[in-house]
Amino acid sequence: MDTESQVYRDLQKYLDRLPGGFPEVESGLDIRILKSFFTPEEAKMAVQISMKPEPLERIYSRVKKSGMSVEELKQLLDRMMRKGIILTNEEGYDETHYSNAEFAMGGTFNFQIDRLTKDMLTDYHQYQAERRTAERPGIGRRLPLRTIPIEESIPVPEKYQVSDYDSVRNLIENARGQIAVANCICRQTSRILGDGCGKTDLEEACLMIGPDHAKRHVEMGIGRYITKEEAFGILEKAQKAGLVLQPENSQRPDAICCCCGDCCVLLKPFTKHPRPVELYVTNYYVEVDPELCNGCQECVEKCQLGARVMVDGIAEVNLDRCIGCGNCVVLCPSNANRLQKKEPEKVPLGDKDTVNMKALAGKVGAWNMAKIRMKMRLGLKV
Repeated sequence: MDTESQVYRDLQKYLDRLPGGFPEVESGLDIRILKSFFTPEEAKMAVQISMKPEPLERIYSRVKKSGMSVEELKQLLDRMMRKGIILTNEEGYDETHYSNAEFAMGGTFNFQIDRLTKDMLTDYHQYQAERRTAERPGIGRRLPLRTIPIEESIPVPEKYQVSDYDSVRNLIENARGQIAVANCICRQTSRILGDGCGKTDLEEACLMIGPDHAKRHVEMGIGRYITKEEAFGILEKAQKAGLVLQPENSQRPDAICCCCGDCCVLLKPFTKHPRPVELYVTNYYVEVDPELCNGCQECVEKCQLGARVMVDGIAEVNLDRCIGCGNCVVLCPSNANRLQKKEPEKVPLGDKDTVNMKALAGKVGAWNMAKIRMKMRLGLKV
């Protein structure tokens, strides 16, 4: 293997250590994809960056023997951030920290919004197909998203106590900094590949509510800051289109996606699953009052997961498929649908870091996770 190829193989192995992984595939598409995203210089630098956010000086202590100055290192890292191949972190720190980015969902690939090409998508989809074929059962099955009801479908507060993490209004109102919006990479992908979306033409529909996540998208040139009122306006459009709200699966999510069964890489596969409810984190389900249902079939036509079925003129609910998105509650002209809360309530983990660490522990095992945590406490690269 030549020197340049080894640089990219080292990077592939390093990215594969992250919670989401980036495994080698027989066709070599893993290396081809990395070459299209990283220059050799960037690939060499990426393996020097930890999954735990670190300040510039700590990274410099590992690379100063190369002759690079601190200023040159900062310029390189900032360029890599703007390309979406590493992350900057500021929340909770006195200065900018840098960390490695996952490649797939929520990471480098997603940061290519508005930069996608047909060749890039073809390579990536083929890679993902090979990866799924080669993976061991149970690996790479992490579900990073959950679903919460659209606001108008939530039951009256006097009857149910709605937790902040289940209320899209509270998530927006309690956002820790500026909010940004970006185009939906899933719908953009469908449009580029020629399929398009049969559910909606709403493309600017991904809300970034975590301060670091919002700032990254704006600094990368793939998002724009919006007000809370504008965010609620986007959610209203999503509701009218019958889209499913999927925030990250934590109490303090960085993002809320407005998803459809036509395009969403997470939701679409579940449209073919016999029991999607087993795969989703949700605290609600729908009940129908047969006395009120007029059999208009509006809910049957609009349900993203096919959870509504007509039985003797009544639109009944298939609870194996209902994830409690609340769309059918709002669109029903006869008010026959009601959200019911599940007991016990499913409480998400505290934040994204906690979610990632739990996913990593499931991937590497207890002993290796203990070593990783010890390295973190000692300030070592992990």
